[in-house]
Amino acid sequence: MSTYPRAPRGTIAPGKLFTDQHGHVAQLHGVGIQRFDGLFWAWGEDKSAGGTFGGVACYSSPDLATWTSHGHALAPDPGVPDIAPGRVVERPKVLRNPDGRHVMFLHVDSPDYAYARLGWAVSDRPEGPYTYLRSERPLGNISRDIGVFQDDDGTGYLMSEDREHGLHIYRLSADHLAVEEIVSTTLAPPGDHPAGQHGYESPALVKADGLYYLFGSDLTGWSTNDNKVATATSLAGPWSEWADFAPPGSATHDSQTSVIVPVHGSDAISHVYVGDRWIRDDLFHSAPVWLPMRIGGGKAQLEWRDSWTIDPATGVIA
Repeated sequence: MSTYPRAPRGTIAPGKLFTDQHGHVAQLHGVGIQRFDGLFWAWGEDKSAGGTFGGVACYSSPDLATWTSHGHALAPDPGVPDIAPGRVVERPKVLRNPDGRHVMFLHVDSPDYAYARLGWAVSDRPEGPYTYLRSERPLGNISRDIGVFQDDDGTGYLMSEDREHGLHIYRLSADHLAVEEIVSTTLAPPGDHPAGQHGYESPALVKADGLYYLFGSDLTGWSTNDNKVATATSLAGPWSEWADFAPPGSATHDSQTSVIVPVHGSDAISHVYVGDRWIRDDLFHSAPVWLPMRIGGGKAQLEWRDSWTIDPATGVIA
């Protein structure tokens, strides 16, 4: 029996594993989360095969704490090279397009991370099964860690880390099945870094009171670092200077950003920071670090709590 600490069902406890309805460890690594029709849906990397593709696991929850497994939304397929066993498939993110189809975006790679492509899959249902379509380098650019964002008008955007040029924000086509243009590109502050000039990875983006907040992590492999946030009134920029949103030196409470989840309730609009605490030699048991986040007035701030809950109806965190 695993000795890894697990959060009680219905409670969010940073650094402790979530379990599903069967008591199994929820594979919510590198996760994407959306709220559809009153339920939170999550798509995570199944790390049963370690660092290579074990499938995209799908879960639903009424409260971001009690998770029901729906199996694999996208399973490994030996007949499809991009998603065959032994490949690297990371950062599953999903948007619902205007036609009601669910579009899954993936970082598709080879074990040496030289392939560096963006993959697409589609399904009529959030839980899948998803049909894999293709991969490409968007507009010819390397694509590794990704995030997605849908603006108030329904326009979809992709954030993608391109080691050669920076962190791109791309505008997607109306059906979200193609990349149409680069809206802006950001770089980490210049400094003595082995990667040289680069953008941040593990990107996430939210909008609050008309201001865009872009989050990212420095390039330190499986090790954590002080993740950053920048703001802009337009996705085209200009973007502010990058700033800490967790206590400096805490390595973002020893975690890496995966996504920021807005929870629109009757009494409040709250934000939930969803991060990963990677265990390189045991990725399956890598712990989630999910925390309340205050966003407003051009600033973002993580609030450490040993355990907490959120009321999805009111948006109130307790």
